[in-house]
Amino acid sequence: MKENESTHNKERSDNKEKKIDIDDVLINEIGQFGRYQIRQLLLLSLPLLVGAFSSEYIFSAAAIPHRCQIPECGEEGKDLEFQPEWILNAIPESSSGFSSCERYEPLGGNGSLDFCPADIFNRNNLIACDDYVYSRNNSVVYDFNLGCQEWMRTFAGTLSTIGTLLVLPITGYISDRFGRRVALIVNTFNFGLFGSIRAFSGNYTMYLVFHFLQTFLGAGIYSSAYIFATELVGPKYRVLAGAICPSMFAVGSMILGGVAWGIESWRHMILTLHVPCFIIISYYWFLGESVRWLLSKQKYSQARSALEKVAKTNKTKISQASMEALMRPKAETTVHPKGGRYLIRQVVRSRILLRRVCTTPFWWIATTLVYYGLSINSTSLSSAMYLNYILTCAIEIPGNFATVLILAHIGRKPTLCGGFFLSAACNFLFVIIPKDFNVVRLLIYLLGKFGISIVVTSLYVYTSELYPTEYRHSLLAFSSTIGRIGSISAPLTPALAVYWEYTPFVLFGGMGLLAGLLVLTQPETFGKKLPDTLSEAEELGKTGAK
Repeated sequence: MKENESTHNKERSDNKEKKIDIDDVLINEIGQFGRYQIRQLLLLSLPLLVGAFSSEYIFSAAAIPHRCQIPECGEEGKDLEFQPEWILNAIPESSSGFSSCERYEPLGGNGSLDFCPADIFNRNNLIACDDYVYSRNNSVVYDFNLGCQEWMRTFAGTLSTIGTLLVLPITGYISDRFGRRVALIVNTFNFGLFGSIRAFSGNYTMYLVFHFLQTFLGAGIYSSAYIFATELVGPKYRVLAGAICPSMFAVGSMILGGVAWGIESWRHMILTLHVPCFIIISYYWFLGESVRWLLSKQKYSQARSALEKVAKTNKTKISQASMEALMRPKAETTVHPKGGRYLIRQVVRSRILLRRVCTTPFWWIATTLVYYGLSINSTSLSSAMYLNYILTCAIEIPGNFATVLILAHIGRKPTLCGGFFLSAACNFLFVIIPKDFNVVRLLIYLLGKFGISIVVTSLYVYTSELYPTEYRHSLLAFSSTIGRIGSISAPLTPALAVYWEYTPFVLFGGMGLLAGLLVLTQPETFGKKLPDTLSEAEELGKTGAK
């Protein structure tokens, strides 16, 4: 009896000496990646897929071939033959066949839909279109007669990205205050609601307003699901979970392309994508809340039930001692924040840190610009716009998992630098390859997307390892926020093709090349201890530093 009491006291003493956290319990007792975690990941796959539908504007607001309406030859309305035999009599020839936004000045005569002679036009003087004829009707460009307003058309993507940026702090607050599950459901409901309303837009302004509201109040789906997924697995499988999430997002993008391909009407396509979002509301009753969040909020009774459910599903057990240790409030160390001004002074005083703070945001700008830019511009590669988009998204999946292996064997710096250079080289090659080599051009394009996918997966890791613990979160957030300049600009890049069709790809190549060169200015962090202090961060890359 005394021996048992002594053993129990010793166990309790050991628990006090060694603070047990949820990772210890996952590793040693209930399992890091068991049936429970797999079931939760399968449930989370639906919102991860849905998160990709925020890029649906690529198809609903897609550019469609158009030309000037010729009323002198009996043309009224938009539903007319796009390329009649007489078209070059009224509209000047161009590299794409004929001009999209200009026509010859009329002299006063009249023709008909069957015969429109050249002598009723002044072929020495060009004027802008008053109205348009379109080759297709499956875009807001047709319904709202946007014609040559290319910058207005692409503004839908920019508004979407701005909303995606603004939703992050809102989702973060809901997630930390009310739980991961509530944040996920609220975002998904808003996303489905405003997306469905947008399908009934009566004008382009309404389309833009509800597109912004949809992302501003609902685009936190992916971040909510990502945090959920990474919090429920053990440390050993966290990198795998981190690769699964963007891969599911890529699958969602492929589904988006398939739905857009199969459903011609942009209104019906939007409804098909967004109505299923309301299914996720049911997750409130059968998706378990994050145990980590429950423990952090000291909701111990719910945390206890959740842990027991995990253990039962994984066919394991959690010891009473570990359960008691997790239910014991942690003693918090009071940290007195030094404020933003102090951080700025420290950055300015340290030439090494200042150089990094000026370098890493550019990596993020280049990454988001090229990553989103290649996806958006893929629809203009050829007439097979849907297949091009699906393939461009599919190539991300091997890129995500390849990065996990490359980072562990080659290191951070070569991986990031190589991804930038590969993507840049492919963009430059794409410009010079003749259009007749369609398959070669597509393969080079996909290889460029593969390269930037490697960068996306490795950028977060490398950036965070360059900064000391005391400033890591703030400086990583700074780089990520500045990087949104790239994602906000990416939807506008198709409009640059008005000046020269390869302008976007030269821009992507130049940004990737410059970003890759800037990576070479920073030290390798692979195998090094994470810097906790400014002095340790400054020692990175120096001879003998560990």
